[in-house]
Amino acid sequence: MLITNEVLSDFAELIREKKCRSFSGPLKTGVDLGTANIVIAVTDEDNHPVAGATAVSKVVKDGIVVDFVGAIQTVRRLKAHLEEMLGVTLETASTAIPPGIIEGNVRCISNVVEGAGFEVLSVIDEPTAAASVLGITDGAVVDVGGGTTGISILKDGNVIFTADEPTGGTHMTLVLAGYYGISIEEAEELKKDRDKEIDVFPIIKPVVQKMASIVKRYLADYDVDRVYVVGGASCFKEFESTFEKELGITTVKTNDGLLVTPLGIAWNATADPI
Repeated sequence: MLITNEVLSDFAELIREKKCRSFSGPLKTGVDLGTANIVIAVTDEDNHPVAGATAVSKVVKDGIVVDFVGAIQTVRRLKAHLEEMLGVTLETASTAIPPGIIEGNVRCISNVVEGAGFEVLSVIDEPTAAASVLGITDGAVVDVGGGTTGISILKDGNVIFTADEPTGGTHMTLVLAGYYGISIEEAEELKKDRDKEIDVFPIIKPVVQKMASIVKRYLADYDVDRVYVVGGASCFKEFESTFEKELGITTVKTNDGLLVTPLGIAWNATADPI
């Protein structure tokens, strides 16, 4: 996991500093349409992060695009920003879908990426994307997103079970808003303030415990000895230990959990021609 953490930290720095790494040869692009964030990851053909961009977004809800035009505009804007930095046109991309999504919504997600100016090379499932970055073939991947918690069980590199439940970062925000009597927008900013984490986490801890109980129920019929947690809503320091205590199963969390899946999407893409 050390190498994974280093790669994710490097990718996070590129996004935070709004800069790109020097590169030669073809590039690979992954577009992740999340409930709370849209992320585009660009790597070289050897999977080294080259650039990335992210935007807060409410155009997707529980894996369903609810604002088609807004989604296209956001992806197009991020694409243009990356192309200006890189000095090249990003022509192709892959994207991903959460567990349990129906076929019509898969097409809708592809249409968003295509509408933003990409040729869509492939649509993979988010667990496979995350597992690529984590370097795992067996275990459970839990993706804690804005609106849902996705659970996927892998065996010998194959996804053998998936589920998606409507509990995620948005529910944490709602709890904070109710507790403090503040707006949703104010609660969202409070949730993201790392300096306030010591005050915030005890309030949203029951939501994390509920997520873990959902996962525990799904894992009951499978032989899983390790759970890997990704997703932006898992960023709290005590998230991992809270999950592990509830599950009774070793729980591993990377740094920069929001970026695991988008980076994995890029890794599973085909490189643009030079």
